[in-house]
Amino acid sequence: MSFFKSLLLAIIATILLTYFLGASFLEFFGIDGITDANIKDGVLAPIQAISVSALITLVLMIVGVAVVLSVFGSIFLVMMLVFGVVVMAMIGAFWPILLVGFVIWLMVRDNNNEVYS
Repeated sequence: MSFFKSLLLAIIATILLTYFLGASFLEFFGIDGITDANIKDGVLAPIQAISVSALITLVLMIVGVAVVLSVFGSIFLVMMLVFGVVVMAMIGAFWPILLVGFVIWLMVRDNNNEVYS
């Protein structure tokens, strides 16, 4: 998936989560439009409810990104560790053969130092 498709999906998901959480806060607190915005009585105003839902959405998105990065990061780390262990084991087991092959390659390689004029 391209970067812009991922960015567009993330923006749409954030907007929808904020809208739905804001609407659920408004319904939960019984706020019907701007007329019921009694801050002194403890009822949240619509803007405050949507702001709180935006903060909750932001926290949920950060937690989701952290979980995804930690899961895929740990899988990538384990794969790199396994690859490193296999490479080091191969070098440790076959280093004499690799050394002899490298010396033979150095001796028989073709050194063309022709200068074209």
